[in-house]
Amino acid sequence: MANLKEIRSRISSVSSTMQITSAMKMVSAAKLKKAQDAITAMRPYAEKLTELLEIISATLDAKTENKFAAQREVKNVLIVAITSNRGLCGAFNSNILKQVSKLTTETYVDQEVSFLAIGKKANDALSKTGRVIANKSGVFDDLTFENVSEIAEMLMEKFVEGEFDKIEIVYNKFKNAATQIVMTEQFLPLPVPEVKDDEIAIEETEYIFEPSKNEIVEQLIPKSLKILLYKGIRDSFASEHGARMTAMHKATDNATDLRDELKLTYNKARQAAITNEILEIVGGAEALNN
Repeated sequence: MANLKEIRSRISSVSSTMQITSAMKMVSAAKLKKAQDAITAMRPYAEKLTELLEIISATLDAKTENKFAAQREVKNVLIVAITSNRGLCGAFNSNILKQVSKLTTETYVDQEVSFLAIGKKANDALSKTGRVIANKSGVFDDLTFENVSEIAEMLMEKFVEGEFDKIEIVYNKFKNAATQIVMTEQFLPLPVPEVKDDEIAIEETEYIFEPSKNEIVEQLIPKSLKILLYKGIRDSFASEHGARMTAMHKATDNATDLRDELKLTYNKARQAAITNEILEIVGGAEALNN
């Protein structure tokens, strides 16, 4: 009977776990809908703004100084790692940390690499290296464009002052609830668009600028960079809830299968115990008759 008590205890424990994972799945599904709508509506605007920025930047005269497009020898690199503040979302955070490690040990092995953590999981993992310049995990507590703009302004200031020669962003791009794509995007300096032979050269395209090209660029570049960072964080936020919903769905299914197996084992053990008791009673009765 002690074995039956242990099985009953495990069944109760697994059932409680299943209720928790099911509740977490429902919460993530509700949050995912809102986050997905936000990033879906924002992505076309952000992509078009980035495309426009690249076109205008490429048309600037060589004499025109563009401090955000300054190409310097890459000695100091800053990697902005965007993860979540909480776990229980599968490989969501570990994929980002793997990509950051790959960039550090392969792509920028000869450069001095520093990190800016957006998300407690990134800060916890990267703080061990002693190269985290800032932890901006609190932005997820109030995810607004104004709060993200402060981070973007700090990055732009560090690049302009020459503290870093290159800044890259690593985040999970939201595709659907079950799929997240690890992205590595160059934040600064501004990437120069490639012109193919079979395409019309950007320099040959005529644009009319009002009030002036330089004034437009000076206003457009900071705004575009803020939008780029905001899109990355929004993408990561939606991906987090999608990954957590998928992970909790799988955990609930596994808990259900385990509970059914334990119930079957319990019924078999209970039936065996009953059979043994009947055999003992019958054996005792036969002994008395003899």
